[in-house]
Amino acid sequence: MSTPLPEHTDPETTPLDLPRQDITGVILAGGRSQRMGGEDKGLVRIDGQPMVDHIIRALSPQVGPLLINANRNLGDYRRFGYPVIPDIMGDFYGPLAGMASALQATETDYLLCVPCDSPLFPANLAQALYSALHTRQAEISVAHDGVRMQPVFALLRRNLLADLLTYLKAGGRKIDTWYAQHRLAIVDFSDRPDTFFNVNTQQERRMLERRLVSPGSSLGGEG
Repeated sequence: MSTPLPEHTDPETTPLDLPRQDITGVILAGGRSQRMGGEDKGLVRIDGQPMVDHIIRALSPQVGPLLINANRNLGDYRRFGYPVIPDIMGDFYGPLAGMASALQATETDYLLCVPCDSPLFPANLAQALYSALHTRQAEISVAHDGVRMQPVFALLRRNLLADLLTYLKAGGRKIDTWYAQHRLAIVDFSDRPDTFFNVNTQQERRMLERRLVSPGSSLGGEG
């Protein structure tokens, strides 16, 4: 379902200095990937490399420490050289459980979350989310593509861990509902909505592969 873009959500025109070492990045790869037939999306090969490798290359310049949240194929993920954090609770509870697991594992003040199946995200994602978080005195900042919020592209303060665990233990699973309980800054990336393209089907995998091989190509359907 689409969500209207609130007013005054443009990325800051005068961005704050980005304290990379105070931001831990986490790649959320803990889902079941049911629409991909259960195939582990983070390990699906795109242009000859596992998708998570493309994500690492896009995320690592924007953060300090880097984690991978995964619940299967842990040895495969560890080969990328970063700590692999399984969910600390539940049986595939969804992205909030991955966020909570990463918040518990991080020692930095902030956590930047991205999914494992969307490697085109903006090179200034961390900068824009961090600037919005501080300028608006928010607890969470999240990307918006002009049509809908992209809730797994988010920057969270580490002190939200206890509240998030309470929400999960009470049976909460909906990411939008938990976000709504906090001071939220929504950042407008409507000038580049394709950067949040994610892979849920084999056709989308082929579309993404063409785009990575030819950056100027369209993400439209196959002809």
